[in-house]
Amino acid sequence: MAYKTIYPYTNEVLKEYDNISDADLENALATAHGLYKTWRNEDHLEARKAQLHQVANLLRCDRDKYAETMTKDMGKLFTEAQGEVDLCADIADYYADKADEFLAPTPLQTDTGEAYYLKQATGVLLAVEPWNFPFYQIMRVFAPNFIVGNTMVLKHASSCPASAQAFDDLVNEAGAPKGAFQNLFVSYGQVSQIIADPRVTGVCLTGSERGGASVAAEAGKNLKKSSMELGGNDAFIILDDADFDLLKDTIFFARLYNAGQVCTSSKRFIVMADKYDEFVDMVVETFKSAKWGDPMDPETTLAPLSSAGAKEEVLEQIKLAVDNGAKAVYGNQPIEHKGNFVMPTVLTEITKDNPIYNQEIFGPVASIYKVNSEEEAIKLANDSSYGLGGTVFSSNPERAERVAAQVETGMSFINSGWASLPELPFGGIKNSGYGRELSQLGFNAFVNEHLVYTPKR
Repeated sequence: MAYKTIYPYTNEVLKEYDNISDADLENALATAHGLYKTWRNEDHLEARKAQLHQVANLLRCDRDKYAETMTKDMGKLFTEAQGEVDLCADIADYYADKADEFLAPTPLQTDTGEAYYLKQATGVLLAVEPWNFPFYQIMRVFAPNFIVGNTMVLKHASSCPASAQAFDDLVNEAGAPKGAFQNLFVSYGQVSQIIADPRVTGVCLTGSERGGASVAAEAGKNLKKSSMELGGNDAFIILDDADFDLLKDTIFFARLYNAGQVCTSSKRFIVMADKYDEFVDMVVETFKSAKWGDPMDPETTLAPLSSAGAKEEVLEQIKLAVDNGAKAVYGNQPIEHKGNFVMPTVLTEITKDNPIYNQEIFGPVASIYKVNSEEEAIKLANDSSYGLGGTVFSSNPERAERVAAQVETGMSFINSGWASLPELPFGGIKNSGYGRELSQLGFNAFVNEHLVYTPKR
């Protein structure tokens, strides 16, 4: 596996990184396991809290440095990368601030004696993370597990190695002890070795269904706990009483943020028949406003896709949709540039027998569906192998919440696009994976809930 930073705006190779040897891998796991044992036997919580706060401080202090690293790795807008750095700092502070509360023993009610459970570390964790949010995806799992006392090794996407190494350097600069977090440029074969190693107790992955199935199978074979976030085909339901002014302000972010390369971005827009034409026109006008160009330029609003391969895949999916009867009412035209740009595209008239119907398009493409009732909208939203997030728009909050509760998904957003905050749990169901990250649910993902019970005498 070749770890390379290929700048998506120019397709220029900026830097290459060598894979580590098996000997280096063994040293990394030994160091991580040794630190876990130290943390397990000694109370270093106050030091970890201070170190995690320092991670947040350094992120804010060197915001532009980290943002540029991410932009050069995977092409996102520099302004979006700055926001990602800010969110990572907030997540670090959140878990440092919540450490005592989240780690407190939990009492259990029983008439037979006294009982409670402790929350304890379990060992070395492997994080397998994707390229679309090179820092945020790591921070979601690093921060809570660092506080718990689990050590972590990272296998990041091969296309964003500079971000992976920068995060490693950040944790070290913050004063964390050696072995707390280690970026590893490993091969797929070495990933299997890591999962099988008895010192490794769990694996968390964000990525594709294929990657998730492969890693989950390895974890299951070795009886290791795992959590999976595997993307989505999120439905955006527009009810007949939706506020179209608010809707207009939401569409760009909901679909074109990060060039549409967001697992929880809205991909299937479901609108009532009497509002359908108005909504299609709104989306087309919104997509027309996108300004592609240099992602480091603050005037640019549409970034290139992360790689030439990602661009080709999205273009092939658009063609597949159109070849099978879908209508491209806007877009589906080439952008003549050496970068990995895809013109924002709006697809309509997608039927259930169209192969694209149940595929996630990871790029600036909106699929719009017409329905005749609230019930039909819910049925269409649920007719998917995915279940990560979703949106419901209605001027009646109670109605929106009632509809949202009927959608088979892990997260629902009312009158807004997707959101990510440290205190909100993140995760899905169906082929979108299992387990949760962020919030207290994410904190508990890899803890040993250790029962202590004293019966009455």
